Amino acid sequence: MPEMLIGGEWRQASAHEELEVVNPATEEVVDSVPAGAPDDVELAVATAKRAFTDWSQTDTEKRAAILTKAADLIHEQARELAAKLTAEQGKPLAEAAGEVSHLAHGVRFYAELATKVRGAYQDLPSTLGPAYGMVIRRPMGVCAAITPYNFPLTLLGTKVAPALAAGNTVVAKPAATTPLATLEVGRLFSEAGVPDGVLNVVTGRGSEIGDALVGHPDVRRVAFTGSTAVGRRVAALAAPELKRISLELGGSDPVIVCADADVDAAVKAVIIGRYWNAGQACLGCKRVFVHDSAYDNFVAQLVERVGRYEPGDGTTKPEKPKLRMGPIHTRAGREELLEQIEDGVSSGGELLIGGGTGSSPNGKGYFLEPAVIAQPDDGSRLMREEVFGPVLPVLRFSDFDDALRRANDTPYGLGSSIWTHDARLIHRAAQEIDAGMTWVNQIHYGYDELPFGGMKASGFGKEHGQEALDSYAEIKSVVVGGLA
Repeated sequence: MPEMLIGGEWRQASAHEELEVVNPATEEVVDSVPAGAPDDVELAVATAKRAFTDWSQTDTEKRAAILTKAADLIHEQARELAAKLTAEQGKPLAEAAGEVSHLAHGVRFYAELATKVRGAYQDLPSTLGPAYGMVIRRPMGVCAAITPYNFPLTLLGTKVAPALAAGNTVVAKPAATTPLATLEVGRLFSEAGVPDGVLNVVTGRGSEIGDALVGHPDVRRVAFTGSTAVGRRVAALAAPELKRISLELGGSDPVIVCADADVDAAVKAVIIGRYWNAGQACLGCKRVFVHDSAYDNFVAQLVERVGRYEPGDGTTKPEKPKLRMGPIHTRAGREELLEQIEDGVSSGGELLIGGGTGSSPNGKGYFLEPAVIAQPDDGSRLMREEVFGPVLPVLRFSDFDDALRRANDTPYGLGSSIWTHDARLIHRAAQEIDAGMTWVNQIHYGYDELPFGGMKASGFGKEHGQEALDSYAEIKSVVVGGLA
């Protein structure tokens, strides 16, 4: 059984309790991890606080070299990491391998970016005598990185890499159901030369150690990815200590397919954007509005391609031309999706394909056949809630202003996309859709090079890009006088 990483040591939980990790494709226990308690969080934070002084004063080039080595080790261990990820999360091995690659790229990106950050010089008015100003960046201290089950490694990297690159120390808490690959990544960071206590990984239930971590007075920065409901709790727990937080929460991304769109390309992009990772993504194509003139062609192609997916164990491959789709991560998650499908159909929508509960040959696994639902009511759960699975509502529109209004008629504001060659419509979508990102004739994909984050109930703060690195630093003004 793997143990928690605290201060460079592998440790059991203080209460000596364990959590089972279950493969959602087989419902079999694949391993167990320590069920951490607040005492374990206390130890991890104290250890990270002690390690902060030396790490924050470590030369930037040295920190970058260590992170680069960590990226190299992640790349070298990609096959093993992908296998762990598939076993605990359920996604197909090919998708798991892609996630490991994305993690390595992100760590390398921040290793390189950290060496290019500059301060600023400013001439100042001579009212009080000759002086000039400097703007400098200082590391913040201990940072908490709380990650979800859908992309455990990608979303670990978007938090840990910029935090460490900026000179902070980190206590990471993976989702209770997907801790195995994260613990292995912690080992690789240590092997790369990250000093003891700089990166710690605690495992356990969010309600027990997550709350303790967010509320700890020595944690100065919290980065959380998860549901909007839990995000609100994180914000409330962090508020008394005035911690800096970033919340990457739920989404219900709209896609607008205009009359002049390349329908073939749009369908292919929507397929990936909705059904990758069995639809379990905060950022994805979740509501598609198609112009009347393109609707029939779009829907016909969409249904044909969705029919190629075969839910099953992520370690196996179906016969061509079928494509593997993994399970829903939890039984409760699948039940909620079934309820949302039922509500969409009862509201007037037409189930065009999917929606059944497939299973493995032995009847195990939290599988759901990918679904397309035509024309559900705009007030249905499919349209008002985050749908965290392979279920896609498709709706007609005839007026672009109406499509924009309906696209924005959601509590969420994470991603969005438009398919058109009309520069006027592209400009309007970019300016008027309430979302942190808008793609034009492109798949919904988060690039390390661009800031990523949402509006409204999708949260606030940015991950990725220079903005993420800046968010892990205190910006300080220094005035230098007495130079006459």
